Amino acid sequence: MLLVAVNLRAAVTSLGALLDEVRDGLGLTGTMAGIATTLPTIAFAGLGALTPWLVRRVAPARVLVVGMAALVVGQVLRAVTDSALVFLLTSALALAGIAVANILLPMLVKQHFPHRTGLVTGAYTMTLTAGTTVAAASAVPIAHAFGSWRAGLGVWAGLAALAVLPWVPLALRARSVPRRTTATAVSRIRPARTRLGWAMAVYFGAQSLSGYAIMGWLAQLFRDAGFQPEQAGLLLAGVTALGVPIALLMPTVAGRLRTLHPLVFGLTAASTVSYVGLAVAPHDAALLWVGLLALGQGAFPLILTAIGLRARTADGTVALSAFAQSTGYLIAALGPLLVGVLYERTGGWTAPIGLLLVALAVQTGAGMVIARPRHIEDEA
Repeated sequence: MLLVAVNLRAAVTSLGALLDEVRDGLGLTGTMAGIATTLPTIAFAGLGALTPWLVRRVAPARVLVVGMAALVVGQVLRAVTDSALVFLLTSALALAGIAVANILLPMLVKQHFPHRTGLVTGAYTMTLTAGTTVAAASAVPIAHAFGSWRAGLGVWAGLAALAVLPWVPLALRARSVPRRTTATAVSRIRPARTRLGWAMAVYFGAQSLSGYAIMGWLAQLFRDAGFQPEQAGLLLAGVTALGVPIALLMPTVAGRLRTLHPLVFGLTAASTVSYVGLAVAPHDAALLWVGLLALGQGAFPLILTAIGLRARTADGTVALSAFAQSTGYLIAALGPLLVGVLYERTGGWTAPIGLLLVALAVQTGAGMVIARPRHIEDEA
């Protein structure tokens, strides 16, 4: 599980760190680069919503092996192609594999470690964050060491292949288990018909919109501010590295508070100051903006924690999580694409950062709804 987790963002952040080289090498326009950075959210929304249907028909271990194999093949092919279109298609294949693994890991934790769910979940979340950080920090040095951006993207296919191996014996022995009872129970709870469900989806979507825009474009912002490519990659990695302790603390802090309002406002304040700083002085106080940005991105572990806090039952949690994440990722898909379009049209970062501030305002409004103690079962 830890080997799988370390692969779940490497394909995304390695591309963000090398986006300038990829654009030059393949002749990508700003809009096409925006599509490339939008693909993660599209894949996570579409395949994430489809995965529960798959595991009702095929053993989860087998689905995971296929998903990780798609990640391996997609990363290899996109690293060797000279076609912009093939690059986008093979990136989508790799991200489809990640999308499947995103949904399956929590399920597999409960299946194999029913009495240590919290411990194992925390371990794979930390590993996921570590993989995100390492990929962002090392993609440019690896590319320079081998003389090509292709190495900086393709090397992660080997790590994904390594993660597949332990699952092959499990997949061969696994048998599908009908899940009709669970599916029927979940169908009775319909978050799409509730105010809380939509607030969760909007909050998840707005924070993911900003998060994936940052992963895709922050390194480019720092390059434009005068940093060397390696430095820009390290600054991007700093956001995810500083997010590790925040992700560990957030569930504990949120669980002890009667209302989540202080956390919602605090995270909004940190993000606001960071965005303004990146707009007016991206070079002079880069470390400060990175630290505040990492704090603001604590909205991601907050919404994951809130999903559990706002449901009384396991069925409610599954239904709320599926709706919030699939709908939220559809919203988030707009972020990297719009940032790319605005960056290309304006030639600067004022308009893209303005977009992120608007998304932050929407996120805060939704946060006011989910901050109050309530449960999805009472509204569904």
